[in-house]
Amino acid sequence: MTDGVDRQEEALSQEQTLMDHLIELRDRLLHMVLAVLLVFLALFAFSNKIFTLAAAPLLKLMPAGTSMIATSVTAPFLVPFKLVMMLSVLLTIPYLLHQIWSFIAPGLYRHEKRLAAPLLISSVILFYCGIAFAYFVIFPLLFKFFIGVAPHGVAVMTDIGQYLDFIITIFFAFGVAFEVPVATFLLVAAGITTPAKLATKRPYIIIGAFFVGMILTPPDVISQSLLAIPIWLLFESGLLAARLFLKEKSDTDDVIMQTEEFELIEEGAGSQHADSQADDRDKTDTDDIDDETMEKMFDEAEQEEDNNNHKS
Repeated sequence: MTDGVDRQEEALSQEQTLMDHLIELRDRLLHMVLAVLLVFLALFAFSNKIFTLAAAPLLKLMPAGTSMIATSVTAPFLVPFKLVMMLSVLLTIPYLLHQIWSFIAPGLYRHEKRLAAPLLISSVILFYCGIAFAYFVIFPLLFKFFIGVAPHGVAVMTDIGQYLDFIITIFFAFGVAFEVPVATFLLVAAGITTPAKLATKRPYIIIGAFFVGMILTPPDVISQSLLAIPIWLLFESGLLAARLFLKEKSDTDDVIMQTEEFELIEEGAGSQHADSQADDRDKTDTDDIDDETMEKMFDEAEQEEDNNNHKS
């Protein structure tokens, strides 16, 4: 009888915990939507000016007597509306990521939090840098080239809807391309590869960068090169950061978690290395422990680290 009551109480507790998480998720999603809506309402009154600012790189280079056109009846309203909506989401990315981080952070270990927070911040900054690079560097060069190669007698009068789709594609392409350092750092941090191995793959990385530039940019050599070369340079910067901030693992020591007095390694670690470090660290083969035991080991290591910090 007592066991049945305990099981019911345990089930009720788990159900309440799940409901608490769902309620928190709902609240944070509402906050995210509300933030985007507030920014949108604040910017919508200036939608025409914002579109003029977005079109400035093309308008400055268009021949005298020409202008952009709207081929749809609803385009003069819907195109600035769409642009302001996209801009609202873009400007609220830091707040949106903060809400997401606040939801998932309690379930992460301390070492995961220390790694994730700088990566999130750097990802946002790099994404903004990619958009700024596209607007101030790429657009003037691209539009000057396209207008310059127009056949004689052809007036360049771009539709505003097609122009908006074009710049959104370029913004997204360069924003994602500027995340290459973060992706490179994560590959090394996750133990998937090492800086030395990535360095040997440099020719393939360069070819892949030009392939990505061919897919994400208009079909001309200039725009492809303007995306591929920054991708390559950003890869080199990520490789340099990985060498500076991450300890390169040897082929015989695949460490999952490491502190000053604790180290958890995967199966296959070299016996010589285990013998030489036996006096300093306790080593555990992950083939003999289950997930629950591993979680307890992580918790004990973090608790020990907290105690050492308090004592110091």
